Amino acid sequence: MKYHQIDRNLFIKNRAKFMAQMKPKSVAVFNSNDIYPVSADSTLPFAQHRDIFYLSGVDQEESILLLFPDAPYEHQREILFLKETNDHIAVWEGEKLTKDRAFEVAGIKTVYWLDQFEKILFELMTHSEIIYINTNEHYRATIETETREARFVKWWKDKYPAHAVAKSNPILQRLRSVKETEELDLIQKACNITELGFRRLLNFVKPNVTEYEIEAELVHEFIRNRSRGFAYTPIIASGNNANVLHYIENNQQCKTGDLILLDVAAEYANYSSDMSRTIPVSGKYTNRQKEVYNAVLRVKNEATKMLSPGTLWKQYHVEVGKIMTSELLGLGLLDNADVQNESPDWPAYKKYFMHGTSHHMGLDTHDYGILTEPMQANMVFTVEPGIYIPAEGFGIRLEDDIIIQESGEPFNMMRNIPIEIEEIEDLMNS
Repeated sequence: MKYHQIDRNLFIKNRAKFMAQMKPKSVAVFNSNDIYPVSADSTLPFAQHRDIFYLSGVDQEESILLLFPDAPYEHQREILFLKETNDHIAVWEGEKLTKDRAFEVAGIKTVYWLDQFEKILFELMTHSEIIYINTNEHYRATIETETREARFVKWWKDKYPAHAVAKSNPILQRLRSVKETEELDLIQKACNITELGFRRLLNFVKPNVTEYEIEAELVHEFIRNRSRGFAYTPIIASGNNANVLHYIENNQQCKTGDLILLDVAAEYANYSSDMSRTIPVSGKYTNRQKEVYNAVLRVKNEATKMLSPGTLWKQYHVEVGKIMTSELLGLGLLDNADVQNESPDWPAYKKYFMHGTSHHMGLDTHDYGILTEPMQANMVFTVEPGIYIPAEGFGIRLEDDIIIQESGEPFNMMRNIPIEIEEIEDLMNS
């Protein structure tokens, strides 16, 4: 891995929190992701399942974590099963985790090779009554590929039909949404790398540059700072492309007078950052672009102030909608009749601001978190309002990553990334 090794105490704490929520006499199993095929012998780059990473720090394929707090013997309470490494694998793929190295990474003393999993699981299942299975219940999830976890669940149901089943996901949704200090440091590192990439762009963007050249500048800066690259598929949308919310073609030339909406950010050690900025191709905003830009910035700043313990996500979005409505009235994009006649299910402001303002962020860009429960300290949320005006040929989105504090103002992890019009123009023309 490119990133520096993470202190194993983070994963020791995470496992302890999870096991404290488990029912008596229960076993929990977590599988790594597969390496997914493309065609012939080609594969996609490996990306670890975030749950096993959260609980162990293990960042390789064909790995299994087993937790059994009530096991008869202490050495059976936390077990890692790993792909056995050998000289052939070391030559062709690079060394995999050894048992000693796995302890350094995860803080787990009991490590077996993967071929012993079924035998050891059978022994432990005779002492347990419940098994926790790990299904993906994220509110945005669309799953069309059978994962390694899904195959395990089918196998387990056939093999152990007499055991009761419980779900890991509700526990992980709550645990992963509230970050440990070490996790906040890793997210901040990702944000800092994103800042380096963005500052690099401000001296690079000129009329006639292409969106993909901008993408190349960013990924160069990210990787040279120990990131694996983008935390999500980058959006580099010039002109009217910005009005396609998930525009990812990134293949057009940036024209004089246009704006470029950038929704781009680095990952670090599997932790995400998530940033949006909108900059002028020519280094100067027009008066109209400034009006809309500053309206979006005011919404972002006001929305950020609302992120505090106890806030409900649904009500928060209602309040942000009121602020956005006021700004759109001021811009002449809405009038009083639009607001008076709006549908409660699709308020008038949604014509120009169609998406949500905030989502959880962490190991996943759209991270775990139960949206019906109040916000808590040490949750990380994005704040990302936008105004999209196809008739005027541009769209503007601004986005920062915010830590909810126990008391005081929310903490902006992207506070050092230029966002004010004057600073962006000065840096682009320096």
